[in-house]
Formats: sequence, C-alpha cells, structure tokens
Amino acid sequence: MHHFARQLGSPFPLLAAVGARTKRIEIGTAVIDMRYENPMYMAEDAGAADIIATGRLQLGISRGSPEQVIDGWRYFGYAPKDGETPGDMARRHAEVFLEALNGRGFAQPNPRPMFPNPPGLLRVEPHSEGLRDRIWWGSSSNATAQWAAKLGMNLQSSTLKDDETGEPLHVQQRKQIEAYREAWKESGHQREPRVSVSRSIFALVDDRDRAYFGRSGRDQDQIGYIDANTRAIFGRSYAAEPDELIKELAQDEAIAAADTLLLTVPNQLGVDYNAHVIKSILEFVAPELGWR
Repeated sequence: MHHFARQLGSPFPLLAAVGARTKRIEIGTAVIDMRYENPMYMAEDAGAADIIATGRLQLGISRGSPEQVIDGWRYFGYAPKDGETPGDMARRHAEVFLEALNGRGFAQPNPRPMFPNPPGLLRVEPHSEGLRDRIWWGSSSNATAQWAAKLGMNLQSSTLKDDETGEPLHVQQRKQIEAYREAWKESGHQREPRVSVSRSIFALVDDRDRAYFGRSGRDQDQIGYIDANTRAIFGRSYAAEPDELIKELAQDEAIAAADTLLLTVPNQLGVDYNAHVIKSILEFVAPELGWR
C-alpha cells in the first residue's frame, strides 16, 4: 500500500468487501507499510476483515518501499525513537501488532464500564482466531527474513531485494528462503511456515500479449539504489511463448524453493486483460511446472 499516491491507501475496506463477496479465495496484501500504522487500531481492522472473510485473510506487512513524499509517516504522527531508523520503527510497530493479535488480555477494565466485561484483563476486539498465523513479513534482506522467522511470521520475498551478494535475484532469494527456514527451525515453532516469491510472468499467446510484452527489455535483473545507501536488485520479467516460458521458469531457484507464487499484474491494463494473463498462466504454464 502506498500513501500520498492516487490509489487506495487503506486496505481494510477493500479486504472486507472482497471477503464479503467471495467464499474460497485467499485475500491478502503485499504489503502494508508499518511505518504508518497504529498497530492497535490495525489489529481491530484486521480482526474485523478476517471475520467477515471467514478466516481467509493473508496479511502481508513490512517496512515499506520508497515513498511519494519525504518521511511521510511523520504526517501520520509517527517518528522513530532516539537511535531508531524508520525501519526499526516499522518492526517495533509490527511486534506490537503481533502481540495484539495473540488475543491475550492486557488492558485493565473499568469497574464501571458502558458494557459488561468478561473477567480479567481485556484484549483488542474483534479477535479472529488463527489470524496471527497468517501474517507475512515482506523482507528485502536475509537479516529481516531471519527476524521474521523468529517472530513466527510467514515470508514474502518480492521482485525487489537488497543486493547482498551480486548474484541473480532468484539465487539470492533462494538463499534468503534457506536462511529463513533455518531460523524458523531454530526458533522451535510448532507449525510449518509459508513462503512466497513474487514474479511478473506473461505467456505470449495472442497479439495483445506480444504487443505489450514481446519486446519488454526486462529479461535481465536490474541494479539500482532505493535510497542513498542501499544497493538493490530488481527482478526480471518473464515474457515468452509458453514452451520457452516453462523452460525459463523451471530454472528459477526461488520459485522452486517457495511454496507460494504471487503474480504481479499490470493493473493499468484493466480487469479483463489481467484475467486473461492469469488464465493463460493457469492453462499453458502451470500444469507443465506442477503448479496448483
């Protein structure tokens, strides 16, 4: 989610609306910028949206990406503590959010409340059982992936990552996933985590596809800087005839290591075309790679 941009800045009204109109699909975000979030209020919104969706919310959160404005979170009333970076603040907000989702009481009840209280300390409401296990951290580095594992969050690794080794993105992501899973194992969590990677994938099956993506020029990873000090690697797009696309995707080590693939689609091209993009992958590519 991006603030100060001409798009939806708050995901929960849309998540609740989608949850109310659907029955089976998972519904999620990739990602909510925790620098901007009041974690307690967010826990209330997330709990309500997940109840409406009958437990199908898969909520991706992170420190966020480059912004529309300088230090935009300050306009929302947030600032890092002394010695903190904005990323540290995002992770602190995330930890408070996760604790609120646990459902344990922490607030002292008023002896003369407006409504009757259950016994003991009070928790944030509404509480949605199981949502805590469906929180994902969008990680751009190995270190934050390991941090997310220790806190029991699932892992999202997108098409943008800190360039930590100079290797291709898919190799760096595979190593990031391995580091995450090792940290998860060492932390002693009782469930299996989920891991996703994001890719831009286009099967060229008609003239529209070839016109839009046949000469995309994005068949190689790109190197850049997301701030003055952080060298980043931006993942390539996959755009080819189905037979060639299958061969290329079979060599992607991160896709093979993950259990979930998120497709990034060009929303500016409209719903109908994006439905065609997804349908083409499901029909011509996924079966040959064993995806389901």
